[in-house]
Amino acid sequence: MTLDTDATGATGATLTYRRLFSVGGFARLAGGAVFSRTAVGLIQVALVLYVLQTFRSPALAGLVVFLSVAPGLAVSPIAGALLDRHGRIRMILLDYCVAMLTMLLLAALAAADRLSAPLLLVIIGVSSLTGPLSMSGNRSLFPLVVPRELWDRANAVDSGSQALAMVIGPALAGALIAWVGGPGAFVATALLYALAAVLLVGFEDPQTAHGHAPPLLVSAWQALIFVLKHPTLRGIMLTLWCGNLGFGAVIVGLPLLVFTRFHWGADAVGNLWALSGVATVASGLYFGRMRTEGRERAIVAFGMGVSALAILVMVISTTPVMLVASMFLAGASAAPMDLGLFALRQRRTDPAWFGRVIAVSMSLNYAGSPVGSALAGPILAHSLALALVVAAAMSALGAVVPFIAIPRKG
Repeated sequence: MTLDTDATGATGATLTYRRLFSVGGFARLAGGAVFSRTAVGLIQVALVLYVLQTFRSPALAGLVVFLSVAPGLAVSPIAGALLDRHGRIRMILLDYCVAMLTMLLLAALAAADRLSAPLLLVIIGVSSLTGPLSMSGNRSLFPLVVPRELWDRANAVDSGSQALAMVIGPALAGALIAWVGGPGAFVATALLYALAAVLLVGFEDPQTAHGHAPPLLVSAWQALIFVLKHPTLRGIMLTLWCGNLGFGAVIVGLPLLVFTRFHWGADAVGNLWALSGVATVASGLYFGRMRTEGRERAIVAFGMGVSALAILVMVISTTPVMLVASMFLAGASAAPMDLGLFALRQRRTDPAWFGRVIAVSMSLNYAGSPVGSALAGPILAHSLALALVVAAAMSALGAVVPFIAIPRKG
């Protein structure tokens, strides 16, 4: 009988989640990620529900989602350079403070009935500028804190923490919007960011070799060019754009589907997203036990295919059971996509470039989501089914793109 070993010679028995969480500081890092990502999940859904209920405009809801992410994506190369130069923990804490203050400002304005649509757009757009510091900072810390042989397990926890956030955040958003309205949801988001910050205070920032650092803007430009020219990173970007365009449409489309076809309230929207998150957690634990090396593209393609199926089931849902099934499938599809692409990016990137490359790569990859929301808003105002069918078609395309755009080896 042969032992189950990976390329490093470690046996499967040693590559456990227990060993992973025994790595110094990893539990605190994972906990902080859960709180901050829960805050993101909460405010993303809460903003859509708040706008739909207050301004009754799907187009405005799509624009709010777009501005909550797009400005930050535009400056992500600079954010990545700052992470590599000035320490990830410091930059992450800076973003948490900005986000907390922004949420408290929104809560005060909404409670005083002074939060107009233009003011909301400006505040959301400005506050998103620091977002890549924590999004990329957290993700770049995972492979630096844990040994290489535990990367697949760490990626599963990374994906699982995102999924857990999607269980708690949207459920909180629906409940808070239904019970205490927008101000209550904004204050709760600020509290989550504060808790995330507390966990990281005193965390020792891992060091990587840098050598001579060029000027900040030059370093940021180099990272952007590096990602765009790198065959694997460029292929990952094209793949995720397909999936995220569809996901962006679903972010705005699901509340409309729930309100118009099933005549449920805001809490139902949150519960459906929470169900999707539960499915992602379960899927992540399963796929996290697999060795992904050499099978990354096939794993990603499988996830994309399941995502397309989920959206199609959503389109034709006429009963609560069908809608629940679609959200379960959507959640289950996320883990294989995440784990396959995380593994590819880590294995084909020099650790000294993790901050810059992951910041730029994540931002370029995720850009499809706010673009999908912005494009879907006007379409949803005319046809809910058409917008979701287009979203499903994009995810289906994403099942093919990995084999075309991502090199088998690199």
